[in-house]
Amino acid sequence: EDFRIDFEDGYGNRPDAEEDGHAVAAAEEVAKGLAEGTLPPFIGIRIKTFSNELSLRSARTLDIFLTTLIRATKGKLPDPFYVTLPKVVHPGQAAALHKLLNTFEKRKKLKPNTIKVELMIETPQSIIGFDGGAPLRAMVDALPGRCTSAHFGTYDYTASCGITAAHQSMDHRSCDFAKHIMQVTLAGTGVNISDGATNVMPVGPNRPSDGVFNTAEQDRENAEAVHRAWKLHYGHATGSLVNGFYQGWDLHPAQLPTRYAAVYAFFLGGLPLATARLKNFMEKAARATLAGDVFDDAATGQGLLNYFLRARNCGAITQDEAAATGLTPAEFASRSFLKILEGRRR
Repeated sequence: EDFRIDFEDGYGNRPDAEEDGHAVAAAEEVAKGLAEGTLPPFIGIRIKTFSNELSLRSARTLDIFLTTLIRATKGKLPDPFYVTLPKVVHPGQAAALHKLLNTFEKRKKLKPNTIKVELMIETPQSIIGFDGGAPLRAMVDALPGRCTSAHFGTYDYTASCGITAAHQSMDHRSCDFAKHIMQVTLAGTGVNISDGATNVMPVGPNRPSDGVFNTAEQDRENAEAVHRAWKLHYGHATGSLVNGFYQGWDLHPAQLPTRYAAVYAFFLGGLPLATARLKNFMEKAARATLAGDVFDDAATGQGLLNYFLRARNCGAITQDEAAATGLTPAEFASRSFLKILEGRRR
C-alpha cells in the first residue's frame, strides 16, 4: 500500500546522466499511474542523504523528478506524496530540505507543505547529537507542518554502532535503545514512527535452470528456507507491535503473508479481553474499576481505545466486533477517550 521510488542505497551511485534519465523516467511513470488511477494509496521518493558528498546529487534528482512530474500532470501531485530523507545526522539537513521544497512549491504554485517529508533515523547522531541531546525533535521542528513520520533504519544504525553483520537484527538491544528514544522524543507530536525491515528473504536457495527441475531434496531445502525466513519475519513484526511500532518496511512480496498474519494475530488474540475491559470501563463512566486481575485507569482507557482504532484501521476486526464494546461509530471517530466520556455525561 505504501511505496517509495528508491534513489538511495538500493539504487546505488550511478553516473549523473544515468541518474538524471532515471529520475525523468520514474516521474513519467508516476504521472501515468496518476492519470490511470493505478498508483498505490501512498507513494513517494527516497532520495540520497544530504551529506556534504551527496547533497547536490540528491537535490538534483529530487528537482528533476518533481519538475518532470508536475509538467506531465499539469500541476498535480499524488495526494499524499512523500520525500524520504535518509541518514539524517543533524537538524540542518532537514531544514535544507524544507527550504528546497518551499522554493519548489512557490515556483510551481502549490499549496505550502503539499509535499510531505519522512526522516530515516539510521545514524547514532540522530539519536544522541553532538551536544549530548536528542536531536530528533529539532529535526521534526525544522520541517514545520511537513514531517509526517520517522523510520528506523536497522542495518545502517547497527553498522554505525560497530555491530557485525551476523548480529545485525531488528531485535538487537542497540535497536531497542534507539527506538525507545524515538518514541519518547516524538510522543504527542503526531509524527508516526516505523520500524525497520527483516533482511532475510523468504526465497529458496535452489532455483531450477532451463529444462532442469529441482530434485525432491532441493525442493525440501527451499521450503525449509522459506519457513525459516517467515518465522523470523513474523517474530520481528510481532515484536514491533508489542513495542508500539505499528508500521514497518517489507523488502519482498513473500513477506506480506507473515506481515498480515502477525498484525491480525496481534489484534485478534487480545480482542476478547480488550472488549470486556473497555466495555466494563465505559459502563463505570471512567471510575477506576477492576477487570479480572487488571486494574484500569483513565490512561488505560485511552490505550484500549487506541487498540480498537488500530485494529479496525488495519482490517483485523470488523465494525460489528468493535461495536461489542458498546461504543458507537461516532464515538470511535472522536479518537478520544475523554471526549467520549464527556459526551456520555451530558
